[in-house]
Amino acid sequence: MMCNKKGGQARMGKKTRNILAVAGLLALSMQGAPVVAQSVPAGTGDPLCENSGLLGPKLFTDICWACLFPIKVAGAQLTPGSAPRDSATQILCACPKGSSGIYTPGVVTSMWEPARIIEHVKTPGCSPTLGGVRLPLGNKRSYGRLVTDQTVLSNGTDGSFFHTHYYSFPLLQILDLYMPTNCNNDGYLDLDIMSFSEIDPTWNNPTLAFFQNPEAAAVANPIAQAACAAETTTLAAGGQPIQTLWWCNGSWGGMYPLSGYTFSQDANRTSGLLASKLLAQQHRRGLARLTMGNSNLCSASIFPTIPKGQYKMTQFMPKAQTQEAMWIGEHPYQWDGGPGRHVPGTHNDTMYMVWRWTDCCNNL
Repeated sequence: MMCNKKGGQARMGKKTRNILAVAGLLALSMQGAPVVAQSVPAGTGDPLCENSGLLGPKLFTDICWACLFPIKVAGAQLTPGSAPRDSATQILCACPKGSSGIYTPGVVTSMWEPARIIEHVKTPGCSPTLGGVRLPLGNKRSYGRLVTDQTVLSNGTDGSFFHTHYYSFPLLQILDLYMPTNCNNDGYLDLDIMSFSEIDPTWNNPTLAFFQNPEAAAVANPIAQAACAAETTTLAAGGQPIQTLWWCNGSWGGMYPLSGYTFSQDANRTSGLLASKLLAQQHRRGLARLTMGNSNLCSASIFPTIPKGQYKMTQFMPKAQTQEAMWIGEHPYQWDGGPGRHVPGTHNDTMYMVWRWTDCCNNL
């Protein structure tokens, strides 16, 4: 896992070159093989590794800028939009400032911020986010697949499988847009590699994933799974995910096991389910934090199950969602563009931008 913490910001071009260099060193250290980075221009349609075009004009044209809203300041909602039901309700706040520990008063500011990128690929080591670069990770036996013929899972590995990559993407920090420094909960300032599933043995082995997340046994029964229908109905009626049903994923399926295998369903729900599984895995490992609520105004806290209401997602590839984001578990019929956004006959690689609700005490 590679990450860069707080430091000076740099130009996009320089940062991108640094990321490619770090990715190459990562692959070299893990496999001892020479790094051969192969990139393709955006739009060439490489059947093995496509370029998403993120590091170009699409950074502005294919972003759902309306998904930033609502923006709340001191409890007043300045713009229309849907805030999580568990978001902060305070108007004023006070947080310790610096090493002195002296509490400084402030006002509560809240908004959706683009924070992460999750991509799913069939080709091991392929990174559409980094321009279609192919790193020597995995092997030919670990190619992914999309299965939509309702195959019954007999051993947990008969359904769809994709490799998943996780990046920090604090777009507001990258573009120097409004985001107070003290509201940067995790310290990421640029596009950074956070994890590659090719070097995570639990992602391609549901049994190992179970032993790492044994709480799955508590919900592996008909009663617990039947309860998920309540969340599906709530989302279909325009509501928000139900946090207490942390093992459910709305119409996308069950959250567990936290591995790269899913049962057979359409491409949109398969990719959405894998993205939420990765977020749940990060929270379970303590690598993702709770950034909403009155108790998290000064700093984000560890939360071992995924706070589904804290996240929304927009698809960036193959078709960008530029009008609205969807809740975790929301049926593709309600997505921006509907189920027709999946293009039959394509390589089925997908890329999602993760929007995270942040409640923050902005010091005066």
